[in-house]
Amino acid sequence: MASLIDNLISVLEQENAEYEILLELSRKKTPVIVQGDIVRLQEITDEEQNIIDRIHRLETQREEHIHDIANVINKDVGQLKLENLIQMFANNPREQKALSEIHDKLHDTLALMQNVNAQNRELLNGALEMVEFDLNLLQSFKRAPETANYNRGAYSAGSIMGVDRGNFDAKQ
Repeated sequence: MASLIDNLISVLEQENAEYEILLELSRKKTPVIVQGDIVRLQEITDEEQNIIDRIHRLETQREEHIHDIANVINKDVGQLKLENLIQMFANNPREQKALSEIHDKLHDTLALMQNVNAQNRELLNGALEMVEFDLNLLQSFKRAPETANYNRGAYSAGSIMGVDRGNFDAKQ
């Protein structure tokens, strides 16, 4: 049983290390988004995808280890969470401490990632709003004013000068 727990702890530590790398990349993305450097943003996104692939593999290993532990202790794998394992090992302080520490590390790393990603999301939304504003502004410059022609009923019969080359609505 101890080797199963050690394997689980090892996988969780590797997973945390990958999340920390992902967190650092997310932090690097913030100034890139502000600068509008699309090429560098794509490079960072590609790096993130590679890390996410590694995390998925580690996640599969973690699930296998949890399944093995559940079989050994005769518990339902769906009910077996890391918090439950920590409580179960009250008699084994070394495993309990190691599980508790990695649980806390993962929790802290993921909380930081959430904050950085929320900040990046806000920056991207602001950038998209600016692009939408610029497109609408450019579209309004293409339109020329109407001529001041009126008919007998004093209604405007003027036409738009220039050519309207189609409409683009950035909100759609």
